[in-house]
Amino acid sequence: MSHYKDIFEIMKSGEEVRQDHPQYAAFMKVVTSTLKLSATLNTSENVSLFRERLSEIIGSVIDQSTAIFAPFYINFGKHTTIGKNVFINHACSFLDMGGITIEDDVLIGPKVNLITENHPIDPNNRKTLLCKPIVIKRNAWIGAAATILPGVTIGENAVVAAGSVVTKDVPSNTIVAGVPAKYVKNVA
Repeated sequence: MSHYKDIFEIMKSGEEVRQDHPQYAAFMKVVTSTLKLSATLNTSENVSLFRERLSEIIGSVIDQSTAIFAPFYINFGKHTTIGKNVFINHACSFLDMGGITIEDDVLIGPKVNLITENHPIDPNNRKTLLCKPIVIKRNAWIGAAATILPGVTIGENAVVAAGSVVTKDVPSNTIVAGVPAKYVKNVA
């Protein structure tokens, strides 16, 4: 029996994902499949067909109350969960190897980046992946061109202002803005 953990479990646990892992080819197979399916995703003729194709990429059915506009970019797919009554605007990018959870009633503006992946600073180890999940709680609103970094949870009803870079958790019922994002005020 191998002493290696499952590469997909490693991604979601936050441990290092090394290119020499014996299951790296299986990981790359998922990435290749996602890239292939993404080509058809972004040529979908309507929101229903888009939802159907994205459901195939993520491996679970996206509710009919959810609308996602093309173009949409996703590099892995299998670690994304999208709730009901979610709206995701044009040109969003999801790097989801660490896991992305979007709860119900979330609004995501255009050009938002959800990035669950990072690399060590050490140049000798830089090609290793470090993944941490992103969770966006119910009724949160992510403004246009915001970037959410690995390991961040956006609280219920929270607002992330357009163009913000979020590096740490955002409490429920608050508004954050800036680079890096900082508390502005409570939601009224």
